Amino acid sequence: MKKELLKNILCVIVKPHYGWERVSESQLAPGLALSGLYYPLLGVLALACFFPMVYDHTITVSHSLMTGIIEFSSFFITYFITSYLLEGFYPELAKTRAARNRLNDFIVYNLVFLVLLKILRYLLPSDFTPVLFLMLYMPWMVYRATEYLEVRENKVTKFVVIASALIMGLPIAINYFLSLFIITR
Repeated sequence: MKKELLKNILCVIVKPHYGWERVSESQLAPGLALSGLYYPLLGVLALACFFPMVYDHTITVSHSLMTGIIEFSSFFITYFITSYLLEGFYPELAKTRAARNRLNDFIVYNLVFLVLLKILRYLLPSDFTPVLFLMLYMPWMVYRATEYLEVRENKVTKFVVIASALIMGLPIAINYFLSLFIITR
């Protein structure tokens, strides 16, 4: 099952249209992407926040710990807020249990992509700008998922804009808000 899940996420990232078809055809249990992939990746992200200590000796353990907690929390909270807001903006996407499961899997797969980019960013010794530009690929993944989610044709553009803004913007906004609580010397 884990192998199937990893193949699905890889397909969604590399070739979104085929990937979403594959996700639709796979008989994975609802919520498996959340518990089997997303939550463990959030733990890896929190641990990756300690990696900059290897090449930057000015970073302390306490700062890395706070950064890890903030990163974990921002993506954890983003999933629930995005799910709530997309169900509110597009109630037709969550009318049935199967439709709600598709919507939640859609959110998870897109957030997994962003978490992987964040992990890569923490593992690199400097701010490698092309990693940030890879975030701009995510709206394409969202667009290719509209068929999977059965979004009506007249609402596709609006859905892509709103979903992309929520999925990309919320982690940044929550991260900024939580970073205000870090005490610096």
